[in-house]
Amino acid sequence: MTGLVRLVDDDEDLRAAQVQTLRMAGFEVQDFGTAAGALAGITPDFPGVVLSDVRMPGMDGLQLFRHLHAIDPDLPVILLTGHGDVPMAVAALKAGAYDFLTKPVARDVLLAALNRAAGARALVLENRQLRQASHDAADSFPELGGSSEVMQHLRATLDRVADAGGNALLSGPDGSGKLIVARAIHRQGPRRSRSFVHLACDALDDARFDADLLGSEATGPRGARQTGQLERAQRGVLFLDRVDTLSPIMQARLSSILEAGEFWPAGAAAPRAMDVQLLASTNADLDRLAAEGGFDRRLFYRLSGTVLPVPPLADRREDIPALYRQFLLAACARLDRPAPPMTGAVKARLSAHGWPGNLPELRGFAESQAIGVTTFTPRPDAPVAGLSELVATYEAELIRDALRLADGNATAAMQRLHLPRKTFYDKLARHGIKATDYRP
Repeated sequence: MTGLVRLVDDDEDLRAAQVQTLRMAGFEVQDFGTAAGALAGITPDFPGVVLSDVRMPGMDGLQLFRHLHAIDPDLPVILLTGHGDVPMAVAALKAGAYDFLTKPVARDVLLAALNRAAGARALVLENRQLRQASHDAADSFPELGGSSEVMQHLRATLDRVADAGGNALLSGPDGSGKLIVARAIHRQGPRRSRSFVHLACDALDDARFDADLLGSEATGPRGARQTGQLERAQRGVLFLDRVDTLSPIMQARLSSILEAGEFWPAGAAAPRAMDVQLLASTNADLDRLAAEGGFDRRLFYRLSGTVLPVPPLADRREDIPALYRQFLLAACARLDRPAPPMTGAVKARLSAHGWPGNLPELRGFAESQAIGVTTFTPRPDAPVAGLSELVATYEAELIRDALRLADGNATAAMQRLHLPRKTFYDKLARHGIKATDYRP
């Protein structure tokens, strides 16, 4: 781990020697002869660490540390001390300094301390960014994020469906996020100020279908008016979840209502015009079912003006690490716990597991990591990736991490990975990674 070091020392010769040592080790160095100069421009977003001598004229290293600590308590500050300064350095350590080193300090000791500090800083900034993203996305749908081609296409199609306000059929396996897509269409469409009504079709039965869907008017002194789901969804969105589970009777009844464009609540004196955007979901091949007579063909045509395939996690594997981080930070925020680092075991799990349970399974795994449950045993029948696939997936994730940390700067990313330009760009092409996707 290398990174940015802000070096502060009033001894010009010693500072020059340290600059050379750190740059040879791969660090980017900003050197200052005074603490006041080093303090300028430091913000909570400063991406590096501070290495400062203690004994300096004017503002000394301890005063510099106190100023830096007030700006960002998580900014790692390493103090260089003489033997007589050790008690002061220990006090600073208790006050929040990251470390102190006694001069003269060996090269490997110095580099090891700076690498640890740089790693800690990178983790803090990443967690902050993800928390901010989680906060910004509180009213949106982070599950629909990601740079995979299938998700880019889904988001573009979703936007068009939302703008048009037409009916749509959402297809995909359980847990892929069909309900989330439906809510996103409602949130982004012209009916956003109206109701979103979620109707679980597998919970309906033939005897109650008309009452639940159409409602009823009061029919006497004790009669109570029942508002049906269609009325509740008027001028809004009605989401027919798992529409393929409707019985043939209910399919035919719903098709007739949609064809008429109006509905009659029981006991009503006149029909009511229907103004509803219909969204439906299925995890079955509804087109094939309709062709084989297993689903009402008229209803299929009414619902499937636009078909949006919602991909399983297996088809958007490059999005899994970012989704995991989103779920992890949300769980840690809820539990008021610090976010644990991404260990090798977690990366291996994210890369190798098939995630048949899709988003709920990934969310559950993230929550188990948030509470410290790190033992997991793959199912005996779970698909296992081969070594070459695991290596390629891990390599691609390392490249993406480097690009994220470099804000999409390819030169900085290849330097971080110690790769020559041609090799770096060959690997980008092989894994289908675009550096521009990681620019702010």
